[in-house]
Amino acid sequence: MKRVVATAAIITGVSAAATVTIVSGYLWIVNGTVGPHALVLSLLCPLLIGFPISLRLRWQKKKLADALAELKSAHEELADAHMQLADAHARLSEKARHDDMTGLLNRESFFASLKSMRRRTDSGALLIIDADHFKHVNDTHGHQQGDAALLLITDAIRGALREQDLVGRIGGEEFAAFLSGTDEEEAMLIAERVRLAVEAIRFFPGEGKFLPLSVSIGAARLRPHVSWSEMMREADRRLYEAKRRGRNRVVFEGRDWLAA
Repeated sequence: MKRVVATAAIITGVSAAATVTIVSGYLWIVNGTVGPHALVLSLLCPLLIGFPISLRLRWQKKKLADALAELKSAHEELADAHMQLADAHARLSEKARHDDMTGLLNRESFFASLKSMRRRTDSGALLIIDADHFKHVNDTHGHQQGDAALLLITDAIRGALREQDLVGRIGGEEFAAFLSGTDEEEAMLIAERVRLAVEAIRFFPGEGKFLPLSVSIGAARLRPHVSWSEMMREADRRLYEAKRRGRNRVVFEGRDWLAA
């Protein structure tokens, strides 16, 4: 406020000096003299009229500048809040796509990603991977140990797959993977690598007891005009065939890779 008053006073002073100069010049031109009354009027008019107007204008200008500064600050805060909200939304969206325990894609996200891959590849294989005797693990050793076993199996599957492969948890102890760009032979080798990786797990659920873990895998090859649902049913049939033949094996188009 002091700065506003000071500025208005300076403007008023300059106006008063200018008024006196103008009046004096005019009177000199018309051969008049600057009397005390003329001098007082020359000074009073700027003081009584110019100072209040100048003060009001400067005050309004300051209020406008303050309002603009507040608006700019509010806009920046709103932009920051919008950015934080967008980041939070992205994190929540990403989290919603993944299984809470394993960190793999959940069922909905896996199949949604699978559908979009059809436009990018015309070859590959779908694997349905199911942990063997998993109900026995939960019933005998408890769900906490069952979760620990499931995480070990998840890590083994991740490590056996390639970076470009799509993998998700589609059920309690059931996983699915799509091996993009593979032929039948390569898909069989990768599926067998998954099976061996799980078989190699050293799982001790308690009391120093070792419990072997294994998975059964059914596979279906991507072919033209075959839908994902048909491939899923085909891989499921082969998974059940692997279970029926004794588990811990891969079944793919009539070929059966047994456990070692």
